[in-house]
Amino acid sequence: MKQVALVIFFLISSNIFAQKPCEYSTDVTDSIGTYKSTKEYMIYEKNFAGNTNYIFFALVLTDGTPTLNLQLIQKSKDFMKANCFDKNSKLFLQLNNGKIITLLHINQENCGSLLRDDNGFDNRILQGSFLFLKGSFEDLKSSPVNLMRIKYLTDIEDYVIKKEFQSELNNQIYEPETYFIKYLNCIE
Repeated sequence: MKQVALVIFFLISSNIFAQKPCEYSTDVTDSIGTYKSTKEYMIYEKNFAGNTNYIFFALVLTDGTPTLNLQLIQKSKDFMKANCFDKNSKLFLQLNNGKIITLLHINQENCGSLLRDDNGFDNRILQGSFLFLKGSFEDLKSSPVNLMRIKYLTDIEDYVIKKEFQSELNNQIYEPETYFIKYLNCIE
C-alpha cells in the first residue's frame, strides 16, 4: 500500500511541476536569422482607486540569444509618471531559495507611449528587453520567483509575485511564481 501511495505521489508531483508545452506568438526563420517569441503571460496585475497596472512577460530567442521581453501597461484618469528604460536599467528576480537573478536591459532608451482611449483613460505602454546573464537559467528553472524589482532610469519599483491569481482583465488564472520553471525550456 505504501508503494502505491508513493507512486501516486510522484506522478502527481511530476505533473504539477512539469514544463508547459511551448506556444509561440512568432516563430520565423529566414535568410536574416531566427526569431521565436512565446505568447505574452501576465505576471502582475494591480487595480486600485481607478488606476490599473499590468506586467506581461514573453520569452524571446533571437539568433540563439535568449531575452525576456517585459511590457508594462498603466491605465488611469489621473497623472501617471513616466518611467523609462535606459542602458543602466535592470530587472532583479528574487527566488524562493534566496538567490537574486539580475537581467540587464539592452542598450536602448525607451519611455513608452501614452494613448488616450474612448473612455477618457490615459494608457501608458512601456516595453523593454532584458538579457539573461550566463548561468541564471538553472536557478530560474529550479526555484519559483517571489519578488521582482525594476530599476528604471530615475526610479526603482518592487512587485510582489503571487503564486496564483485570477485576472480581473480576462478572468484567466495565472501562476507567475513558476513562470520560468514552466516556460524557460521554450528558448533553450
